[in-house]
Amino acid sequence: MLKTIEKYIKNKKVLILGFGREGKSTYHMMQKVGGYESLTIADLNPVTYDLPENVQILVGENYQKTLNDYDLIMKSPGIVLEQDISTYTCKIASQTELFFQRFREQIVGITGTKGKSTTTTLLYHILKENQKDCILAGNIGIPAFDIAEEVTENSIVCFEMSSHQLEYMTVSPKWAVLMNIHEEHLDHYGTMEKYVAAKEKIYQNQQAGDTLICNVDILPKDGACKAKIISAGYEGSGAELIIYQDFITYENRTYHIPTEEIPLIGIHNYYDIGVAYVCAKAFGIGDEGVSQALKTYEPLPHRLQYIGTVAGVKYYDDSISTICDTTIQALTSLNDTDTVVIGGMDRGIDYGELIEFLSRHPVPHIILMEATGQRIFQEIQAGYPKFQNRERLHLVSHLEEAVNLAKQVTRAGHSCVLSPAAASYGIFKNFEARGEAFAALVHEQYH
Repeated sequence: MLKTIEKYIKNKKVLILGFGREGKSTYHMMQKVGGYESLTIADLNPVTYDLPENVQILVGENYQKTLNDYDLIMKSPGIVLEQDISTYTCKIASQTELFFQRFREQIVGITGTKGKSTTTTLLYHILKENQKDCILAGNIGIPAFDIAEEVTENSIVCFEMSSHQLEYMTVSPKWAVLMNIHEEHLDHYGTMEKYVAAKEKIYQNQQAGDTLICNVDILPKDGACKAKIISAGYEGSGAELIIYQDFITYENRTYHIPTEEIPLIGIHNYYDIGVAYVCAKAFGIGDEGVSQALKTYEPLPHRLQYIGTVAGVKYYDDSISTICDTTIQALTSLNDTDTVVIGGMDRGIDYGELIEFLSRHPVPHIILMEATGQRIFQEIQAGYPKFQNRERLHLVSHLEEAVNLAKQVTRAGHSCVLSPAAASYGIFKNFEARGEAFAALVHEQYH
């Protein structure tokens, strides 16, 4: 890996664009490899980091104005380029790009609007529990350069990929997974077409002999993917990998998910299990090995996570929910839900699907908060005269008011779930902070 990086940076003017977690990781690798002509760090925000005098710093609104003065730009995933990438004369690359160029034959790359983190960590856990040499990396919070020197010739790299990491990729993994695509990140991409195009990079540079597991609803167009394609879906979808209740069928075999013995709940999680199952089979893991690993897997926080019972009410944190589909999945998975808390930052996504679902669903209390809660409430009042039992709707301002109301209206023996169907930005630092705030409010003295 070090030789791959050295080839890219030798005698080059290098700029690290973005100095968050991955930017700092890139900096440490550049320092280790050396050989560059100069090294500069550029970020919109001030850089408060102990750097040597020979490392230059560009900060503020003009931090992207001089990119073409450099030979190589190492871009962090969250940075939005101010121009179309084709207009730059400099080489723009990323950790993920360089890592995949070196190790693509050993990588299982997993992306999708939802389910990618659970599927990636689940596959890693199954492989690890079955004594495989495997490494976890990517959008899960582990920059590729941080684990690059741990990769051996036998390692399997389970790599979670965000659309931001994929956007400018020119290489695809040998094993690619495209879980699903829903309306998301339109504040970054502007159009759904651009977001979809970024996700499709997961397979566009695959080769003959590679494998793509893809949701049956978003299969590549004819000729768009050279890999073997395995379609995945629910009963009646016609897919090769079928998830039906707690059963998985694939290649004329049926696998029963031990649902009574595992912490993952809900058909959407069983879909994730199905995808991880097929990947695990490709690496020689048998059904019993999968089952035993499922029983010891610990679900990631903020994903329909049970956080405790207060005054007889079970509370679930599904703060990861930023789209309609995840809130629908949460209510479908928790049959005893008395109260659902919805709302957050308004990114302009269409809430029609969720409104129609809520009208049909028997949940007694729908607490709507923040900008999207306000918009959903207004849209129901103005455009859905047949919305059933609209007295179930409760409009509040913020999360604290929502939790206090939930404590008053949710019946003992039933559940309350935070499943916002909206982003947290501008209100909380991220969805993790929102989930932690919810848990703290839930466990305050009941009143």
